[in-house]
Amino acid sequence: MTSEEITDIVIQYASLYGLKIVTAIAIFIIGKWIAKKLVGVAKNLMTKAKIDETLVSFGGNILYSLALVFVVIAALSQLGIETTSLAAIIAAAGLAIGLSLQDSLSNLASGVMIILFRPFKIGDFVEAGGTAGTVEAISIFTTEFRTADNRLIIVPNGSITSGNITNASAKPERRIDLVIGVGYNDDLKKVKDVLAKIVSEDERILQDKDVTIAVAELADSSVNLVVRPWVASADYWSVRFDLIEKIKTTFDAENISIPYPQRDLHIVGSDTATLKKAA
Repeated sequence: MTSEEITDIVIQYASLYGLKIVTAIAIFIIGKWIAKKLVGVAKNLMTKAKIDETLVSFGGNILYSLALVFVVIAALSQLGIETTSLAAIIAAAGLAIGLSLQDSLSNLASGVMIILFRPFKIGDFVEAGGTAGTVEAISIFTTEFRTADNRLIIVPNGSITSGNITNASAKPERRIDLVIGVGYNDDLKKVKDVLAKIVSEDERILQDKDVTIAVAELADSSVNLVVRPWVASADYWSVRFDLIEKIKTTFDAENISIPYPQRDLHIVGSDTATLKKAA
């Protein structure tokens, strides 16, 4: 084969594939630039919609990755490469990865739900996922809780959204529910007056809210009364502890009994006689 023939073959292949290669490179470069611009617009829209910054960043990365896959497929198609089988391989790989990471994907979906719907925020005291504590951080896959004894507990988001979520900090006010038992021989009117006085003397208790003080149950060993004052959520535990202590000391001073669990035993007369005869 002469040099002229080789040159003709090179020119022929260059004219045949050179334009395709240049076009494929141009598609990749321009497509990548367009993908970045579209993702930037999407991020700005999500930011304006006040979506959490973590979700904005994660969503932007996902959108960019998907857009880049389409750009690469378009560029390869321009070179004459069969992309149908490539798309099928990508889909099969995605399915396999999804099945192997289904627990992680479940946590991911739960994290997106938590960030979007905001059942709680950082700083709230929450009971969820089998634990209770103050929310320290919310991420895509996990949520961090700090317990009352200063332990850090990391809970998968899937465990949180799969059960009930109790947010003690969601409302500015909370009601304290106390059950106070007194003896059957105690004067109920006096007991109610003493409880009302204790509640009225605590400035942290919201006086503009109705306070319930009522007989709730005639129990086996005591007459049970409920005491239900309202307080600011931040004062809940301190007021609760102080009220219980104040009620005990005041009842002692007022000679109001708080009975121990007890049971009366009645012996039938005939049974008593039988017992004496047997003795």
